[in-house]
Amino acid sequence: MIIQFEPITTAIALTLKLHFTRTMAKKKVIIDTDCGIDDAQAIMMALAAPSIEVVGVTCVFGNTAVENVCQNVLRVLSVCEREGIPVFRGSGGPLVGTNKLLNDHFGTDGLGDVIEDKDPQWEKKIQREHAVSAMIRLVTENQNQVSLVALGPLTNLALAIRLDPCFPQKLKDLYIMGGNKEGIGNVTLCAEFNFASDPESAYIVLEEFLCPTYLASWEYSCRNALTWEFFEELINQDAPAAGFMKMITSKCWAYSKMAMMNKRDVYFGPGFVSYDSYAMAACIDGSVVTERIECPVRVELQGSICRGMMTLDRTNELKKGHSVFVLTKCDVAKFGQLLMESVRQPIKK
Repeated sequence: MIIQFEPITTAIALTLKLHFTRTMAKKKVIIDTDCGIDDAQAIMMALAAPSIEVVGVTCVFGNTAVENVCQNVLRVLSVCEREGIPVFRGSGGPLVGTNKLLNDHFGTDGLGDVIEDKDPQWEKKIQREHAVSAMIRLVTENQNQVSLVALGPLTNLALAIRLDPCFPQKLKDLYIMGGNKEGIGNVTLCAEFNFASDPESAYIVLEEFLCPTYLASWEYSCRNALTWEFFEELINQDAPAAGFMKMITSKCWAYSKMAMMNKRDVYFGPGFVSYDSYAMAACIDGSVVTERIECPVRVELQGSICRGMMTLDRTNELKKGHSVFVLTKCDVAKFGQLLMESVRQPIKK
């Protein structure tokens, strides 16, 4: 007797593919953030990615005070129904001196100053363990399995290597949003915000973290901008996360195409740029990056003009044995798709 089987339908094939994707070993990720609006979008991107397991979120000063950062992260996790992810409070200022670069780019609270129903119980939801200690513990428990995505000043990372000099070699890899490669700054004449907020920490990380390191610079983000039409489509999706993004960008001048021309527009032209999402996208899907430069880099610590500026050493004049991958071009269509998925109905894991 000959038994004939019906061909697998497209729906069944897609179901099997989704099941296979979800049952594969997920990439473990720690997100270190100074949660402003673009950080929020990057975090949502990670939460929506089926291949990513966020094992913890560590908070650092930057876009706003670290207390606000903690509350912002809790808010994002709540919107995405992922409150089970542990959140840790970290550094409230740079390694040296005091933070002088807090600005209102994303509002004084980092999320556009539009959230009125602040959670009075937020401190009880933050883990008691310090962010740096948690970072070291989570990486030590999962050696060579954890990708660290750094979206703010690098203070927590610098402290981690001072407490545990072997910390970087236990990491799988490191993704950084920050720095600049052409001597053009966005908060000082020559420096990008995250690195300028704590130049010493940026110097330490790029000198001493010998794990594979991928750097999404300010120029990389700006040169791979999306259209404002895409932004309108993004925030008008019928999903809670999209509604949240629409709310927190509603009064923020940084998300207005009619805003006064700033440095980004002068040098790179107008467009929608979700800065931190570029580093996160590279972590989620390496094929998003289509071009990169591999070379040593160094952060300048001297002078009032160049302090915090990153330089690329393409001829290895510094005689460094360690190079980083400086991202230069991305597949904007793939990047846009990851952004779009980040604001749709969250994927339960």
